[in-house]
Amino acid sequence: MRNKQHIILFFLGFILLGCKATKKDLQNNDEGEQMVDYFADNGFGNAVAIVQHPSGVYHKGITYVAYQGALEDPYVASYNHTTKEWKGPFKAGVSQMGKDPNRKKKIDNHGKPAILIDDAGYIHIAFGGHGGTPSDGNNPLGNHHYGKNLHAVSKKPLDISAWETLDNISIFGTYSQFVKMDNGDIYLFYRHGAHRSNWVYQKSTDNGVTFNEPVSFLKHKRQQNIEAEDSWYPWVNKGNGDDIIVAFDYHICRDNKNSQDARGHIPERHNLYYMVFDTKKDIWKNVKNESLEMPLTKEMADEKALVNKIPNDWTFQGVADVDSNGNPQVIVLVGPDIGAKRSGPKRLQHYRWNGQEWLQSKNTDLPRGNGDLEITSAKEVSIYLESETNDDVGEISRWDSFDGGASFKKNKVFLSRENSGFIISALIDNPHPDARIIVGQKEEGSDFRKMYLVGDNGPIKRNKKETILEKPLIKQTKK
Repeated sequence: MRNKQHIILFFLGFILLGCKATKKDLQNNDEGEQMVDYFADNGFGNAVAIVQHPSGVYHKGITYVAYQGALEDPYVASYNHTTKEWKGPFKAGVSQMGKDPNRKKKIDNHGKPAILIDDAGYIHIAFGGHGGTPSDGNNPLGNHHYGKNLHAVSKKPLDISAWETLDNISIFGTYSQFVKMDNGDIYLFYRHGAHRSNWVYQKSTDNGVTFNEPVSFLKHKRQQNIEAEDSWYPWVNKGNGDDIIVAFDYHICRDNKNSQDARGHIPERHNLYYMVFDTKKDIWKNVKNESLEMPLTKEMADEKALVNKIPNDWTFQGVADVDSNGNPQVIVLVGPDIGAKRSGPKRLQHYRWNGQEWLQSKNTDLPRGNGDLEITSAKEVSIYLESETNDDVGEISRWDSFDGGASFKKNKVFLSRENSGFIISALIDNPHPDARIIVGQKEEGSDFRKMYLVGDNGPIKRNKKETILEKPLIKQTKK
């Protein structure tokens, strides 16, 4: 009997101890499973931008995202919308930038990755370029500056864990932008050097294994009346069918010591333009279907491709989309020239083509901030926008139009933070409703950013312990 009692007491003690241990384990587990609304904490500098795009792509139930991480290297992560599983981020390559402790400019920010998935399922990124350097040899289409434009491909289809860097694109590229056509052809657009360079594209018909030689479509050239060169900033995206659409503005690239403007080389940009590349017929045309001679010069752009002349205020970052009839709409940031090396606060202006002329929207109250444009029907248009309220609250919001872009109203706020701002990507390619844009949160006193994947229901959450990543940093010093 006593033995039986001892056995019972032993098992009771074991159960109690087991219960106690289980409770402790559960507490630790709860702490370890804390969910946050960002997916990584190692975004670096301006980790994403509208111009280098797409920064994300939705493919077979998974959203893949790319951004600039520590030391300006490219990182790629993925989210499975069915299993709710995050993978990565994995470092997908090594940028030539971000490694020099003696460089004056601490973070270059021009080499953020663009991402694409080819028809065989391999994932591609282009990254790391700002014109190359003189040591890289002669640049036949422009000038040099920094870094090398590189092309990396996943070693296995739809696998972001291992990457290979290929030597099949020009190292002089800046502002890489990918477009994949319905037939699988891949176009890589970029500026072939620093400011005084042509804009070009390279085409691949074999899933990015090889690319044709660069073809110029916007021409840089010396001005005759002032000490400056013509330069450009385009934004390129797929239109309807075989079309690629281009919104762009003009940069007066002044000499550093010119006699016209004591400010020297400044980011002075004007006007807004639009054109279309028919990839099947291999011809460029304006909105009226008039052919354009390539590479386009400033004179021809003014004559044939002008959306609106903006001669005094400064422009920044045109973005375009088209409706099912091929009628385009374009947005651009515009701010006043205040006599400084930067413009005053910029606000979005919106223009739409009605089949005969360009019309500006009625809105005068679109907030300061940058964004991307999406046309869902002839009447329904949305602008995804990062901005700050008058109360110093950073917002990611959507402004909707139900009259074809004539007017807009803020309809939904996806993410907001007090005393903090955001940077955003262009819209993800073929986005899932839950994952439309990539967002980096600016935090005072830090060059690192929390990275968010944001859709109609706000940011997608992740286990906090998975978001904490190694953040190597080279101490940068000014000469």
